[in-house]
Amino acid sequence: MSHGFETLAIHAGQDPEARTGAVIPPIYQTSTYAQDAVGAPRQGYEYSRSGNPTRDALQECLAALEGGRVGLAFASGLAAEDTLLRTVCSPGDHVVIPDDAYGGTYRLFARVAERWGLTYTPAKVSDVDAVRAAIRPETRIVWVETPTNPLLGIADIATLAGVAHEAGALLAVDNTFASPYLQQPLAHGADVVVHSTTKYVGGHSDVVGGALIVADPTLGDGLRYHQNAMGAINGPFDAWLTLRGIKTLGVRMDRHCDNAERIAAFLDGHPKVAQVIYPGLPSHPGHEVAAKQMRRFGGMISFRAAVGEEHAVQVCNRARLFVLAESLGGVESLIEHPGRMTHASAAGSPLEVPGDLVRLSVGIETVDDLLADLEQALG
Repeated sequence: MSHGFETLAIHAGQDPEARTGAVIPPIYQTSTYAQDAVGAPRQGYEYSRSGNPTRDALQECLAALEGGRVGLAFASGLAAEDTLLRTVCSPGDHVVIPDDAYGGTYRLFARVAERWGLTYTPAKVSDVDAVRAAIRPETRIVWVETPTNPLLGIADIATLAGVAHEAGALLAVDNTFASPYLQQPLAHGADVVVHSTTKYVGGHSDVVGGALIVADPTLGDGLRYHQNAMGAINGPFDAWLTLRGIKTLGVRMDRHCDNAERIAAFLDGHPKVAQVIYPGLPSHPGHEVAAKQMRRFGGMISFRAAVGEEHAVQVCNRARLFVLAESLGGVESLIEHPGRMTHASAAGSPLEVPGDLVRLSVGIETVDDLLADLEQALG
């Protein structure tokens, strides 16, 4: 029997505990497990790096929400990304990456993976021809974010899946900005979904984590092997916190979207804003593609200050209800200057972001209060 998203978020992997009937999965805060005999671990549990019931509950839920066969949880989004790269790629291989990507992802490729012998080419993921032109015979992964961070570009997942598969490569989609509630890339042909579960999935700015979800069990087995061999797993309490956040993901995302739509419309008509970048606006070049593959358009908005970089910085500094902080996807609204904060590592690279750019993570507060804060911050 199939179930709706909100039902899966509350129940998948989360049956009442067998011994006591506890409706919330326990935190199995243990490093090791007593075995019934030599070579006979109880229910397969030997050591918590290799398996933990709390993490398993989270992983089963993540797989269900993304429509995948295997879900794996990690200590951070970057730990998940690193595990994917070292499972699929070898020295001498190549990856196509977005020319607008999270700064930490760029740093992983440019400062870590490249030293290991993995090359990469940035391409505009909203331009199918540009992605196709960036692919080489040694390309193993076409890596996209949609929406991208921080310029909110939209990649056509189904079309790029075809492009990647024609070249013998996998399509990996970072779904962090959309969340599984708004977008399910595997259903559009992607091979791997990547999440920073720190963001919308956890949703409360109180836990760091990452995830990989795949439909192919063989790929899942390889990723699971490397998850254990590399060891970048999340602890049971972190898994429990993330699972708790997932339960309200659907209702939170509806409010994030409601608020973001109001704020995007307000900014779009403001004289001190030169450009509003939000996939929900008909003026966004990726609006039609986003409408095809997303349920709604998310809670992330970027805008360019009409007066330039210093005004953008002043807006960030003057905000009060919008907290000046990195990260995104929590219940509280955040504001940041990507060029000097989350994307500082991309300065001087093809991924450098405009200096007049401000990024908002719109929370679930009373929207009129958020609008008033932005009004005073813009000056």
